[in-house]
Amino acid sequence: MAEQPLLVLAKIASILDVFTLAHPLRTMGEIRAATGMPASTTHRLVSNLVDHGFLERVGERYRIGVRMAYWAGPATHAREFSEVLAPQLQALRDETGETACFFREEQGSRVCTGVAETRHGLKQEMYVGRIQPLHVGSSGRVILAWGEGLLDEVVAQGELPALTGATITDPDILRREVERTRARGYAITVGERLESASGLAAPVFDQHGALVGALAVMGPTLRMPLEACEQMVDPVVRAADALTAAFGGRKPAEG
Repeated sequence: MAEQPLLVLAKIASILDVFTLAHPLRTMGEIRAATGMPASTTHRLVSNLVDHGFLERVGERYRIGVRMAYWAGPATHAREFSEVLAPQLQALRDETGETACFFREEQGSRVCTGVAETRHGLKQEMYVGRIQPLHVGSSGRVILAWGEGLLDEVVAQGELPALTGATITDPDILRREVERTRARGYAITVGERLESASGLAAPVFDQHGALVGALAVMGPTLRMPLEACEQMVDPVVRAADALTAAFGGRKPAEG
């Protein structure tokens, strides 16, 4: 007896859901384990998805096919970034309890383009349109780590002004911290911009794997010491990945 179309669609959706920004390549065994479907069913459906261009085979692993990206293009281009950003900021604010914000690079500085303020009475002020230097703070670190040529431009300007005693003013140290950020996939800073403020940020990418900006949470160091920031890494990185996916983006190729 043939399977009902809706049941087949549900199984196909469960297979496609296995592929994420963090795990873009999956083996047949990983797909079977994640979906819980029998081996024969998994093999049959995956083979059909490959035949129709929904999946591509790369050696012994699979990834989302080009045909899926082709279909996603009209949907993602029709959505304004701000339309996608607002609910993600609010969700991240609610999950962490701290102010969630988004920064883009503009003319050698970073500019806040979205904010969901914490509901705590004690908070670090942030507003849309606020301009800050790129060499301080977690968002700046992320933008320098993935922004094409930005680090060289910042260093070439000469002296890096100190805003606090924790501000990095040595170009060599800044380069090392930027490399560390790129290796880790996120940045944490404490007291670099304001002595009493901490921040944690992760990158968001567009359809070409180019940096769009940095998604961050920020707050008083009293509530966000280093240990608390480290506990927020997973929520922030997940939120940045979700924003990348919602806008049809992808992480850049390594190397």
